[in-house]
Amino acid sequence: MTGVVVDWSADKVQAFGARTLTFRHILHERPMFSDEALISVLDRYPRERLGVYTMGEDLVDWTSWRRGQADALSGADLLDAVRHGRLWLNLRNADTYLPEYADLCAEIAADKEAHVPGLRTFRRDLGLLISSPRTQVFYHLDVPLSSLWHIRGKKRIWFYPRAEPFVSDAQIERFVRQEEEGQFPFTPAWDAAAQALDLAPGDMVTWGQNAPHRVANGDMVNVSVSMEYMTPPAAMRANIIYANGLIRRRLGLQPKVQTALGPAALAKVALARGVKAARRKRAYKPILPPTFTLTADQPGVLQPPR
Repeated sequence: MTGVVVDWSADKVQAFGARTLTFRHILHERPMFSDEALISVLDRYPRERLGVYTMGEDLVDWTSWRRGQADALSGADLLDAVRHGRLWLNLRNADTYLPEYADLCAEIAADKEAHVPGLRTFRRDLGLLISSPRTQVFYHLDVPLSSLWHIRGKKRIWFYPRAEPFVSDAQIERFVRQEEEGQFPFTPAWDAAAQALDLAPGDMVTWGQNAPHRVANGDMVNVSVSMEYMTPPAAMRANIIYANGLIRRRLGLQPKVQTALGPAALAKVALARGVKAARRKRAYKPILPPTFTLTADQPGVLQPPR
């Protein structure tokens, strides 16, 4: 059976979704990731949804992560700003806005579901990441299941245990409830417990839900595809954590995450769904407000927002 991954094995199938795993893929061989194709994507992707970020160099200074805006720049200008600046561009839900990424999202999902018995993915978010040399993403975690498909450049990613002191239940609850952006304080001594992986073009890595991690680029522009998605067990875990956040805040209790579908788990899932349904659907609004603007005349210079 052929697909985008070239090295499925029985061991990887068995551990998929539960452990950190690396694979080889063929996406980096496709012309859809050339400079010309990336410029076209940047021109066509809704600019108001483009995540434009910069950050400091200190790996513990996670509050230096700032969001910007680049409404006046062309795709070519944006790519040039990435080459010469300190930027991390995140095109979330590229599959929603760009037909070639919708096709790629379906192709990746079909490959995973064809090889992992019983796997069913939904709420998929295929994103494109374009980032400057020597930039980083601070210590953070993701709510859904995730995989990172590396296309261009080199990067290192560190994965940490999903347990104290690396992350607390209360921290995960805040991220699930979208009260914070996802990055939080980090202690360098934790690297002793981390699994560090070096990614080159053609490498893919996937990891357990909510596992903390951080990323650092090599001395070159990096391009990756991120695939976030839910499965029924992952959605159940997210709803339980969401309910736990309500219980902790309103009742002052210390709730635990149920891993089996029993009465307590079902009650928490019902609570979470009920609260979400009662909330008004809000228009998209990033948690971080913009604090700088990239301008067409000086695309590599960070200006205060207009």
